[in-house]
Amino acid sequence: QVQLVESGGGMVQPGGSLRLSCAASGSDFSKLVMNWYRQAPGKGRELVAEISTTGTRNYADSVKGRFVISRDNTENTVYLQMNGLKPEDTAVYYCNAMKTITVTQKYAYWGRGTQVTVSS
Repeated sequence: QVQLVESGGGMVQPGGSLRLSCAASGSDFSKLVMNWYRQAPGKGRELVAEISTTGTRNYADSVKGRFVISRDNTENTVYLQMNGLKPEDTAVYYCNAMKTITVTQKYAYWGRGTQVTVSS
């Protein structure tokens, strides 16, 4: 089992910044692919950013150039630095961990989410 706890959400004005953190426990963190998802009111959950076990990063087009995902394997924590926030970034942000057991056997773990609200 992997336990994930997010923190760092809040309310910010457009153009502002926030840093989300996700602390993981219960597994070898360095072997987990870590992702940030978000879900806005009335919309489906979307992948925002991912970071592989080797540090390769991928981003949704909507956040490229504004958000940065990083991980600290010594602290078992993944971060999402969000700059230039826009009202459309308002959502609940979820931390996700993907654990690969075999090529065909993977498990997904989720945090409870943290609210990010961008409003003037």
